[in-house]
Amino acid sequence: MKKLAYFTLAISLSACSSTTVINSDPNGAMVFLNGEKAGVTPYMYTDTKIIGSTNTVLLKKEGYQDFSTVFSRNENANVGAIIGGVFVLVPFLWAMDYKPSHSYEMVPLKGAANQ
Repeated sequence: MKKLAYFTLAISLSACSSTTVINSDPNGAMVFLNGEKAGVTPYMYTDTKIIGSTNTVLLKKEGYQDFSTVFSRNENANVGAIIGGVFVLVPFLWAMDYKPSHSYEMVPLKGAANQ
């Protein structure tokens, strides 16, 4: 019984986080997540938010139009969380993950000399 408890705890804790890579074409765009500066593309994002949580992404690069989008934590099933949820209901809150990557093509500004 003790081993089952440790197994369930391990599955529950490992299933909580989800990671995605935010890419842009061209690379090197500034990434703003939920209104805060986060880094530069390609950017690896990890969180422990629950299923259905959304993130607002804004990409900025000189010579290109700003690009804004939203992605949600409901894109891929998390098998570990589903198995953990069979034993303890709480992991079902993390039963979905982000896609492994999100790629966005930026549009050049008219008349701008792109680098």
